Amino acid sequence: MSVSSPAIMPRVSCDSLVALPSATARGTVLYAKNSDRPARECQPLAQFPAARYPNDATVRCQYIEIPQVERTLRVLGSRPFWLWGLEHGVNEAGVAAGNHTVFTRDKPEGHKLIGMDLVRLALERGATARLAADVICELVERYGQGGSGHRDADFPYHSSFVVADRAEAFLIETSDRNWALRRVDAVGSATNHVTIGTDWDALSGDAVAHAQDAGWSTAGADRFDFAAAYRDMSWVPPTFSSGRYRRTCEILAETRGEITEATLRRALRDHYDGPVHLGLYPPEDERYLSLCMHADPIGSTTAGAVVEIPTAERPIRFAACLGAPCVGVFIPLYVAGDLPAALARGGLDDSPDSPWWGFRRLLDAVEQDPQRLAQLVRLEWARDEEQMMEAATALEERIATSGQSGESQLSEFMARCTSTVLDRLDQISAIVRA
Repeated sequence: MSVSSPAIMPRVSCDSLVALPSATARGTVLYAKNSDRPARECQPLAQFPAARYPNDATVRCQYIEIPQVERTLRVLGSRPFWLWGLEHGVNEAGVAAGNHTVFTRDKPEGHKLIGMDLVRLALERGATARLAADVICELVERYGQGGSGHRDADFPYHSSFVVADRAEAFLIETSDRNWALRRVDAVGSATNHVTIGTDWDALSGDAVAHAQDAGWSTAGADRFDFAAAYRDMSWVPPTFSSGRYRRTCEILAETRGEITEATLRRALRDHYDGPVHLGLYPPEDERYLSLCMHADPIGSTTAGAVVEIPTAERPIRFAACLGAPCVGVFIPLYVAGDLPAALARGGLDDSPDSPWWGFRRLLDAVEQDPQRLAQLVRLEWARDEEQMMEAATALEERIATSGQSGESQLSEFMARCTSTVLDRLDQISAIVRA
């Protein structure tokens, strides 16, 4: 892979993995995503309460205003500090969703909806994965996509999406107002290129005609190939995402039937040769762009999440990582609890009260000598993460047995975990500096 002209390269990426009950060790649905954005773009967490609105209400998204629905659901997710929408998140009904940049032959024009708008709208409006997918598809057809996904650059793009609930999951890939949808069979993943070919389960009404009118597809084929028609490789080389997509498929295939939350946390930390970034590969090597990405200005992992969507009796766990997972820790959080205020702090500039910026400073320090420091930091965090996840499982079992909602217990647990992580962040940062 050549990155000799980074100014024309994409500056965002992202990868998702999803496993349905037949593929997981506990028979639950697991969803994981890394958000790859500009390296120093703060991405704190956000929580939006359920709400009701009058019939004539509207909602202002990033660039345009659209009609609001009568009722929105409670949502917990991860949001670049300047954006209205979310990179990934989960709602109170147990629907998880996230988006990824895809490069297609349609060129985004004007100010319309962007991928992060659509993630938040799907989670606020969709009580099942199917309904959330319908929200995305309907809004894409009605409004199209356009407007920059960057605060400091004019870089509009189209998106793909993975949405999942307790029983099923869907992959949606889009090009402006057109889309293809495929139902996930046991396991699935998504990255930065269009992967739905002739194996779609549904298409937008104009997808075939638009491609034929543009000369991207010819009439008469047995079944329309969405990827062959819409995927653009003219300025983004296939190696930008092919290695990462192959790696997610390998991980899911190798662990299918035994996939756990820990499996997916390891996947989000993956650098091909292990869970820590050692800076081993040059830019021309496909492996330079790993699942846990350290490739500024092309993209860096600025947030990660692993969501477990269990049966209705158990709380929905949203394990969130602020920044690069390889030097960070996943904090068990719950959409039913109250998000600790500290985790929502952070903006344009480095600030001492922002945990996201604290993890960014830790990564800066580790990257001065990753061969020596990365493994040290990973070992320090591993013990804390395991202890928190064990405590989270025990709490979930107590709540499920009690038959109560457990909101106050979950809120208290989230606050304790956050306090522990922030104390440990100070300690580990001091160890690295020493």
